[in-house]
Amino acid sequence: MIDNLREVETPEGVVLTLRAAGPFPRAGAYAIDLIIRLFAYLLLAMSMPMLGHLGDGVMLLCLFTGEWLYPVFFEVTRGATPGKRTLGLRVTHDDGTPVRFGSSLLRNTLLAAELFPFAYLTALLTMLVHPEGRRLGDIAAGTLVVYAERPTTRRRNTEVTPVPVPVRLTAGEQRLLADFADRCADLPEARAKELADVANSLTGTRGEEGQRRLLGMAQASVQGG
Repeated sequence: MIDNLREVETPEGVVLTLRAAGPFPRAGAYAIDLIIRLFAYLLLAMSMPMLGHLGDGVMLLCLFTGEWLYPVFFEVTRGATPGKRTLGLRVTHDDGTPVRFGSSLLRNTLLAAELFPFAYLTALLTMLVHPEGRRLGDIAAGTLVVYAERPTTRRRNTEVTPVPVPVRLTAGEQRLLADFADRCADLPEARAKELADVANSLTGTRGEEGQRRLLGMAQASVQGG
């Protein structure tokens, strides 16, 4: 996948583009959620002694709820835990639909098994190897952690000069050229140049100049019909 993009088509024929999150932003989100839970446990522990022996039972119940149901509640009701929302992540099914209770419960239950052999090493290795950054819980539950869509102001390059296409392009090649021009404003600069370099046989150059010529060819293609 380029830029960890996954395209899925809905039953209505709408194509959704999902960008899978890697292990490092997910680890950051987990750390934020862990801090939130530890802070809540600390507040509870300070207030439980006034309840006597009853406080011990309440504390155990709160620990169980925090460790097992905290992520499930937020993923099902909000699409992401507070930690994931802070970093712009959300959990979906692999077809892009909102995660349901059963899938969320399964993926979070299996996280306990991924704790072994040492500090979630299994989860980390699985995410590094899997092309979509999934851990075992995601694979079993059919879920995917993706970057949430955020409203963006697309920056169009109005200074591109149309450049004649030196060869006759097929319909598929014209579509690829148009797709590159359409997505170029949303891509990191380095990635846009890297993709433009793939077409260096068409542009005759690389880097920023190659990207500019490719955009010019796309504009000329549109103007030409």
